[in-house]
Amino acid sequence: MLTKRNYFTPILILALAFPAVALAAGGSESNTAPSVGPARVAQLAPLQRPVDRFQRLVHTISHQIKAEEEAAARKQEREREEEFAELPGGVSLSTLEAIASCESGGDPTAVSSDGTYRGKYQFDYGTWESMGGSGDPAAAPEAEQDYRAALLYAASGSSPWPVCG
Repeated sequence: MLTKRNYFTPILILALAFPAVALAAGGSESNTAPSVGPARVAQLAPLQRPVDRFQRLVHTISHQIKAEEEAAARKQEREREEEFAELPGGVSLSTLEAIASCESGGDPTAVSSDGTYRGKYQFDYGTWESMGGSGDPAAAPEAEQDYRAALLYAASGSSPWPVCG
């Protein structure tokens, strides 16, 4: 997999080399304002083609890096969703959807007003961790929240959601 780091050194070298070549092509003119007449344009014309190629190269490489990063992120998300695709304990998706709708309106990023309860099923950190979760429940993928809620429902029934269960 290509990373930004793989391209950093060649791009840095090229980025430093082209301005140096452009300055060298300018000759020994004084440090006054540059002339823009036809003679000056003719002097710089041989540099335009390499500069254009360099800009296209940088553009192409940056698009390749972005595409590879997006593909890696999509692959990681697919793998995570597959990991949590099966709901444990025979809990139906419709039961979980009813709880989530009542608890958070079905919003996986929901956070209670005091910040205690987080995510689609309004887990607190202790309950989330007891079901094998780590980090912030509201930041976890929706498939993982569904999986952890199914584990909790299989272990405790609807009692963790006294109003919505």
